[in-house]
Amino acid sequence: MKRVTNACIGGRNFTLNDDAYNRLDAYLRNFKAKLNVPESQKGEVMDDIESRISELFYQEVGESSRVVTLEMVEKVVSTLGMPDGSPETGYAYSSAFPEDKVPRKLYRDMDNKGVAGVCAGLAHYFEIDVTIIRVIMLVALLAGTSGFWIYLVLWIAVPRAETPAQKCEMQGIPATAENMARFSRRDENK
Repeated sequence: MKRVTNACIGGRNFTLNDDAYNRLDAYLRNFKAKLNVPESQKGEVMDDIESRISELFYQEVGESSRVVTLEMVEKVVSTLGMPDGSPETGYAYSSAFPEDKVPRKLYRDMDNKGVAGVCAGLAHYFEIDVTIIRVIMLVALLAGTSGFWIYLVLWIAVPRAETPAQKCEMQGIPATAENMARFSRRDENK
């Protein structure tokens, strides 16, 4: 008989067997130690990692009362990897490759914004140059069409990409630890 532990991960409650809990705890401690961001940003990055872990666990167990097993934790750890892209010492797994494609989500890109980041976000979503989108919006605005209203509605309706996980989704890259840490370092340099 194995003991289980209830844990809140990323705002969701999960039941983990003791092996899975210990492995996840060791991974998170090792992840935080390897994280190369200022101390003030480590909490935000760790919250993003926990949210991503929560999403991956939820895909596995859903609303059921299934227990998160060591195999599920290993799968999540191999998906996320470490912030420096290296495998974790003592555990053999391969992290997701940065070139893996995931479905893109539409966000406003606040890092490359002209006015509100709408054009930059659309450029990421459709995988085209931001200049083309800006020219199309400018022509629509000057032609007297509904370009202004379209931009205004998108400005209100499309959320900002604020967290590293959202920036990964906007770019269409996996929300791995290495990729999220890269966006955290970009935020730090601003």
